[in-house]
Amino acid sequence: MKDMTEQEVLMRLTALCSKAEHCSWEMTEKMRRWGIDEQVQARIMQHLTEEKYVDDERYCRAFVKDKIRYNKWGRRKVEQALYAKHIERNIYQQVLDEVDDEEYLSVLRPLLKNKKRQLKGLGEYEANGKLFRFAIGRGFTTDIIRLCLDIDDLEETSDDEDY
Repeated sequence: MKDMTEQEVLMRLTALCSKAEHCSWEMTEKMRRWGIDEQVQARIMQHLTEEKYVDDERYCRAFVKDKIRYNKWGRRKVEQALYAKHIERNIYQQVLDEVDDEEYLSVLRPLLKNKKRQLKGLGEYEANGKLFRFAIGRGFTTDIIRLCLDIDDLEETSDDEDY
């Protein structure tokens, strides 16, 4: 990449941040890859945060919402992704604590029901083990998984008794 002035870098990053949410680490990493001096990086990052182009808490809220609702991720997987993006632990812990367990359950139930349909011919113990591992791989916590599997088992037995 050709040498850019500080103003050009700032304009590119503000344009980028205007289109989508980005965290401070992504912007710093981008400037590092462009070969921008660390002092210039610090000035640009200060400007981006002061002008609210970059806000890690706002980014974290959007990221958590998107990954849970659209990517169907559980708490642990979202936590790991935010850690990888160098978001401060106190920021992402607070945001994740605000997510209600009911939201995780509403995401996990359909996933487990679809997966259960694929597990034909297995005993209940073996099927539940596979469902449990599947949900763990999606990043859901064990308490949410157990709750979901117990509720589904209860729903099935109550449905069978009605007939």
